[in-house]
Formats: sequence, C-alpha cells, structure tokens
Amino acid sequence: MSERHCGRSTVVTDDGTALAVWESGSRNASMTVVFVHGHCLAKESWFDVRGELEAQWGENVHMVFYDHRGHGASGSADASTYTISQLGRDLGAVIRTTVPTGRYVLVGHSMGGMTAMAYARQHLGELGERLVGVGLVATAASGIAEEGLGAYLAHPLVSMFRSAVRHAPGVMGTSKRMSRGICAPIVRAAGCGSRRVSQRVVALASAMLNDTAVETMAGFLESLHDFDESASLSALAVVPTFVLCGSDDIMTPMRHSRAIAEHLPAARLVTVERAGHMVILERAAEVAEAVTTLVDRAAADIDTGTRALEVAL
Repeated sequence: MSERHCGRSTVVTDDGTALAVWESGSRNASMTVVFVHGHCLAKESWFDVRGELEAQWGENVHMVFYDHRGHGASGSADASTYTISQLGRDLGAVIRTTVPTGRYVLVGHSMGGMTAMAYARQHLGELGERLVGVGLVATAASGIAEEGLGAYLAHPLVSMFRSAVRHAPGVMGTSKRMSRGICAPIVRAAGCGSRRVSQRVVALASAMLNDTAVETMAGFLESLHDFDESASLSALAVVPTFVLCGSDDIMTPMRHSRAIAEHLPAARLVTVERAGHMVILERAAEVAEAVTTLVDRAAADIDTGTRALEVAL
C-alpha cells in the first residue's frame, strides 16, 4: 500500500453510492482514527478537532473523515436506504478502502455515534482485533425521541414532512420551508450550550444544515426515531471507550451518555460543562483531548497484549 498524506478521495459503497472522503496523516501509520459525523452535518464538522489533533500527532496517526450518503459532497441514494443500519454498512466500505490493514479507532458524533454502534454490531469479529477503541460523542443508544428536542421526531408535523418529501420531492420550495421550520430550531437550540460561541461556529453549523437536501433531512428521521442498539452495547466492553456529552445538550441530553456508560463500566464518561450538542465545534480542544486519551489507551492495550503474547511464546 502506498503512502499518502492529506487528500480527497471517493469510496463507493456496496450499492454504488459515492462517498466523499478526506484523509490526513500517513496511511502507513500504525493507528487510524475514523471520524463519523451527525445528521444534517458533514465531515467538515470535525475539522476543528482535526486541527487540534494534527498539531499533536503530525503524520503519526492516520485520520479519515467522510460524508454520509446524502450529506456534504457524497452522492444521494434512494430514500429507502436512509437508515442507520445502512450507514453502518457504508462505514464498513470506508474502512475496507481506507484502512484495509492495521488497527483503527472509531469516533462518532450524534448520528455518527449511532453509526459506529451499528457498525460494531455488524462487525463483532473486528472488536479487539482491528477495531481497538470507540468514542461516542453527544449520542444515544436508544430513546432519542423520549424527551427534549428529540421529541420533535415523534411530532405529527415530522410525519407530515416525511410524507410530503416522499410523495412530492420536486416541490423543493415548500419542502425547504418545512424543513427549516422543523430542523432549524433544533440546530439553533441544541447546537450550542450556555457559553458564548463564535459566529464562525454558528455559521458553519448553519451552512451544513442549509446544504443538506430535504430528502436527506426527512429520510433519516424514522431511523433516528426507532434507533435502539442498547442490547448490543456490551460488546464494546472489550475495547477502550469514551462517552462524551455537553452538559447543556438538549438534543441528546446527558442521561443518554450515562445510560451508555452503564452498559460499559470501564468507559471514560466525559462531561463538557456548558457545551451543547455541537460540542465538536464549540469545544474542539476538549473533544480532541478525549480522542487523544482514547488512542493512547488503545495503543497501550495493544502493547500490553503484544508483550503478553511474546512471553507466552
């Protein structure tokens, strides 16, 4: 495999959807971290975290960022494929292409964390072998529609919105206005916590929302509403994990992170005070610190396992 540094590429999924990818660092590094973004966002949502990590790691850790189907620069697909289970399979395609050998860590934000959980269930044989660490940021394993702004997912208006987009996707003007009425308040209210954040952060989050097609916005709502990976969470106990959430997150409140941690007693539970759902933009340095600690733990476990094997032999 040839060495490659920063750059764009495309990964084609099993059903032919083209996913836009950005890689940082050397592909020959001993560790890769794959970052998975949230609903109505894009790989750029991780780039402040990327900057923090590049300053620490240089070329020593390979980082992979990509856009989900229907998001960012990736291709769209049939709305029937807009499910978190499919996103797990898409993540599998990204890993097969960008990390064909060697060990890797997954870090997912919001729907990206759900994607990481789905992927882990779909690839249990990877856990502890190649998949050596998981970071779950501002996410939930189940029950996202039970409280807070997540309850919007159970609102009749959401069902109307999904139905309108499904049956008349060409009526873009009306659909766009409906989508802004449903999604924009969620982004504004849940996006940032009680600390004052820069206009750049607000503008970046809003731009990603505005660039998301209404079919994508609507298409994933049912899967988000029904998502439940709580029964499979315990499988992650074999690798180092962290669960991070902003104290002011009202999209996926802190109780969701605590519920995940209850299934993973060894997980590092991190609360970022006064941060909201967009903690990866608000507090990139603190998220990067959690990622660095996770990678260090994963590397230490690998070294310990290698030494134990050498002694046994």
